[in-house]
Amino acid sequence: MTMLFPYGTHDIISAISSIGFVLFVFINGVQMDFSMITRTGTKAWTISILGLVIPLSIELAPLVLFPEKVQAIEKAIGHGIYVAMISHSISSFAVIASFLSELQIQNSELGRLALSSALVTDIVRTTITTNIVAIMSHPNVEVILRNLFSLFALAILIPLVCRPIMFWIIKHTPEGRPVKDGYIYIIITMVFGLGVLSVNIDQEFILGAFILGLSVPEGPPLGSTLVKKLQFFGPTFFLPIFVTTSVLKADFPTHISSLVTVSMGLVILATHLIKISICFITAFYCKMPVTDALCLALILNTKGVVEVGVYNSLFDNNILNGQAYGVLMISVMITASIMQWSVKLLYDPSRKYAGYQKRSIMGLKRNSEVRILVTLQKQNHISATIDFLDLCCPTLENPITVDVLHVIELVGRALPIFIPHCLQRQVSGSVSHKSYSDDVILAFDIYEHNNENAISINTYTAISPANLMFEDVCNLALDKVASIIILPFHIRWSTDGAIESDDKKILRALNQKVLEIAPCSVGILVTRANSIPKATTTTSEHSTARLAVIYLGGNNDDEEVLCLVKRAMNNSRINLVVYHLVDKDCKGDLEQLIVNGDEVLQEVIHATNVRYQKIFTKDGSQTACFLREVANQHDYFIVGRRHETHSPQTDGLTEWSEFPEFGGIGDFLASPDLNSCASILVVQQQLSRKNKHRG
Repeated sequence: MTMLFPYGTHDIISAISSIGFVLFVFINGVQMDFSMITRTGTKAWTISILGLVIPLSIELAPLVLFPEKVQAIEKAIGHGIYVAMISHSISSFAVIASFLSELQIQNSELGRLALSSALVTDIVRTTITTNIVAIMSHPNVEVILRNLFSLFALAILIPLVCRPIMFWIIKHTPEGRPVKDGYIYIIITMVFGLGVLSVNIDQEFILGAFILGLSVPEGPPLGSTLVKKLQFFGPTFFLPIFVTTSVLKADFPTHISSLVTVSMGLVILATHLIKISICFITAFYCKMPVTDALCLALILNTKGVVEVGVYNSLFDNNILNGQAYGVLMISVMITASIMQWSVKLLYDPSRKYAGYQKRSIMGLKRNSEVRILVTLQKQNHISATIDFLDLCCPTLENPITVDVLHVIELVGRALPIFIPHCLQRQVSGSVSHKSYSDDVILAFDIYEHNNENAISINTYTAISPANLMFEDVCNLALDKVASIIILPFHIRWSTDGAIESDDKKILRALNQKVLEIAPCSVGILVTRANSIPKATTTTSEHSTARLAVIYLGGNNDDEEVLCLVKRAMNNSRINLVVYHLVDKDCKGDLEQLIVNGDEVLQEVIHATNVRYQKIFTKDGSQTACFLREVANQHDYFIVGRRHETHSPQTDGLTEWSEFPEFGGIGDFLASPDLNSCASILVVQQQLSRKNKHRG
């Protein structure tokens, strides 16, 4: 210790690294959506309030019933018992948000409930503790009244003065442009200036930073910019140093006696058992499954960097002695490790998607309603989605229901948001308020109006972390009993073949995860220039669209493709060609295979506006030559993703695969080197339960 930290240097490093803790608290305040308090459901309020009040009441009972015995213990170990009981009864929003982010479950139903409960608890805890500190900080009544008045003034004036200034900054920032650095520097200066004011009224330095963070409008452009600017210097760089220097203050081998260890250890253990029991019983009473209720109770009991900062401050102010401080630091490490391991072992968010019911277009009865979930992220996905819906040919006789999910990356906020716009209209009575998805809502409202009684469209917005967007997609597909999910491809080409956009980070990861765990069939849509004529248009208005199906047979994906194109056959403005790729060695048995093996294929090829063509190929190279020939003869291709492992027609196609999520034929058709203008839909039928696993 002396060699690494000569006299005085430890305190200097600790003081400088405290900046990391201040910025961490400020960033978490920015990421909190304080208005969520008013929109949080009764379940979250019930769990958070009962999980806070009942444990504290039970634990404080011995202090009232046996004050002499408690005071005797307190003389030996300082105020450690009081601090241990109160701190381990409270849930910290920042700690739980980081905990859920590490486990990548903050976007699950359990994660959302845990964040909402922690938000309520954190606000209530901050309100109570700041008032208690103001009352107990000084024996003089006049000083106490002054501190309370200053505290209320700080809590009221910061939002009233600073929040309008923040909105003025947002208003004067052009759309799509970053916030000026000068504004960011002013806000950072305000963080530390308000911290000084907090200290002057006998409060913690971080209180002013926390209130200012709550005053910042969450999300882009200002909230997201502040988070990006401060993330490195705060949580990434300074905060780990702060935690290290805080733990260095505890000299475990020499200062921890058996009395301190046993008494405080029992208090901490009893506190956690009581809080876990109360949270579990409350969640179970709210009709949560047993496993989920237990996981929620464990999550709300986790501890982390916020508790480290609190203990460090109490130790510096001589409220905690070195013995109690060491035990509390160890308790944080043990609790965090146990809770994370337990939740990871118990909770698998993907298990609910592995249902036994088959959900696919192939599994639907004839002329039954088709439910489609369409996912989009950017504005250019709207036209491609509408083209696909035209391909499905919604009519009065064959209506379809479409759920449109607009996914947006979560930046500058901690709470994921899911907005059903149909409910918004019912509550507000209009759509005059601004939405994240105004263009999406307007486009699909117009499309629904133009296809009245033939199509029903519901629009949703999901704002979540990029790596957890699949949760929103699969959850909505499960809730709406969708038969197929349509996803946009991460690359978009212009009419001349140039790449317009490439979003591997979000869309490709989303597609791969949805393909793995989706509760229904999945289609990935590769968008190029062509569109599908409307089923209701006349011959003189539009030319015929050329649709092609590449069919190999022998797998469920190809059958799903045929069931999908059966709907397209209702559109008289679509010419359909079915290319049946057959191994040259099977020429003699082909007719018998068609008659005996594929009723869906027979139904399709005998339709009036369908041309059926057998293509005999020996291996993947001949298949590739054929695909090059027909690539520019059609406007739209539909192909199954998976084919037989030892299919001669696809041998060699996957060796140089650029997009494995497309399969051999789909990957070849989607390749930028093909120079085709045709759009492509790659279809995968729902994976069987035994093939599903958590990624």
